[in-house]
Amino acid sequence: MSWIKEGELSILERFCASVIKAGPMPKHIAFIMDGNRRYAQKHKVEKLEGHSQGFMKLAQTLQWCLSLGIREITVYAFSIENFKRSKEEVEGLMELARQKFIRLLEEQENLERHGVCIRVIGDVHLLPQDIQELIAKIVLATRHYNTCFLNIGFAYTSRQEISNAVKELAWGVEEGLLQPSDISESLMDKCLYTCKSPHPDILIRTSGEVRLSDFMLWQTSHACIVFQAVLWPDYTFWNLWEAVLQFQMNYNALQKAKDLYMEERKWQQMESDKACVLEKLKEEGSASCGDAQKRRALLQECRAKREERIQSFLQALENKQFDFLEKLSMASA
Repeated sequence: MSWIKEGELSILERFCASVIKAGPMPKHIAFIMDGNRRYAQKHKVEKLEGHSQGFMKLAQTLQWCLSLGIREITVYAFSIENFKRSKEEVEGLMELARQKFIRLLEEQENLERHGVCIRVIGDVHLLPQDIQELIAKIVLATRHYNTCFLNIGFAYTSRQEISNAVKELAWGVEEGLLQPSDISESLMDKCLYTCKSPHPDILIRTSGEVRLSDFMLWQTSHACIVFQAVLWPDYTFWNLWEAVLQFQMNYNALQKAKDLYMEERKWQQMESDKACVLEKLKEEGSASCGDAQKRRALLQECRAKREERIQSFLQALENKQFDFLEKLSMASA
């Protein structure tokens, strides 16, 4: 099965898809694809066969999402915690990943035709060198495509992602690109592996487990969380349809919570800017007598300089990440 091809829905599925698309639709869905090993046990096949079936289901689910107009999905393919599994299973999963990334490179023309941008989120340094190189090639080859987006969590945990973002911010301060006062939740967002993506509207976990397993903890604080009992390789269009329906039923409450959070974030930034102005006035010895016009001018200056520092930092960070990928992609050339 090709990774991307036109969705093949039945007449009933197409009808129900058109009905549900009349309501508010998610732009981004995240999946914890759980149940591959239990599927293998249930069908009395090897664990790796269960994982292989799970990969095929991912390709099919991506097609369903595209049929519903959902242009971005993020999947939890391999957790850092999965390295604790048996050596045989980990090596098998690495070999499966190797095959699939090679397949993606072979399908580059197809990916270009459909505009599929593939990103891999996680600590790729933990992976075998050849897989790192394959990842770099596919990420660089598709980075300018923008019709739809597939983010693959590989050697990923949310805690590691947040820790890495903190390190990047510390690097920015050490390099003189940032001031400690520039650091905010908004800037933290831009240092995560998922910085180029909107936060997921829905997080789906299959297999009946009701935990997040250290997946996108930062990004899903205002997402609709859907736990489904179906094993991932058995996932169907109707499971996806049900999850979207749950999102629509809770849409107003979710949107209200998001709006309140954004207002709070704006207020926090405003308070930080005011503190910056007060500090400048104190330095000038005029904290109590600074007139309103001067305060406004200082506020605008503070914001402009902060924004300039942040943009310079983000550009330097992007360049650093791009250079890392380029070096990897050239390693096997």
